[in-house]
Amino acid sequence: MVETDYLKIPQERVGVLIGKDGSVKKTIEDTLNTILDINSEEGTVTIYPQESMEDPLGVWKTNYVVKAIGRGFNPETALKLKEDDMYLEVLKLTEAVGKNKKALARQKGRIIGRGGVTKDIIVDMADVDMAVYGKTVSLIGKLENIMIAKEAIEMILNGSRHKSVYSYLENKKRERKVKEFKESIGISQDKIELRDDLD
Repeated sequence: MVETDYLKIPQERVGVLIGKDGSVKKTIEDTLNTILDINSEEGTVTIYPQESMEDPLGVWKTNYVVKAIGRGFNPETALKLKEDDMYLEVLKLTEAVGKNKKALARQKGRIIGRGGVTKDIIVDMADVDMAVYGKTVSLIGKLENIMIAKEAIEMILNGSRHKSVYSYLENKKRERKVKEFKESIGISQDKIELRDDLD
């Protein structure tokens, strides 16, 4: 069990983490049985476990919830990370474009798309949440869905046409639906086989 954890978030996101009259801070603490010690001036956050904390990953999960808020997610979306099968992935755009501010703005524009269309399509097709903030694009979702969204973003960063990216996402969504359908049928087939054994 992690005793304490420490991280730093952008100063302008500290207010979101605290919330009106400390409401967001309290919700996170109550949900994950942790204590947040927030230094508003420096943007540093220290996380401690409450005595009542039963989840051995409580402090670790709280770290990711705080990190997600720091990366532009609203608190409600960030709190999805309390679930064991939800993950946060932070992609640094500077690795793709270096320190060129115009290139960074252009790439962010391509990922978001006109009127937010491209971002919405990635979110919908890959079944993830996305935040584009500062020099990062962050994703929250199940691991396999994050991998699909990440691939789509990397395709955009590498200069692929949006049409190609949408086709990739459509294929992956179709594969996921087929897999889910097969799994649901597989469960019912197992039940049938079990009944056959009983006969």
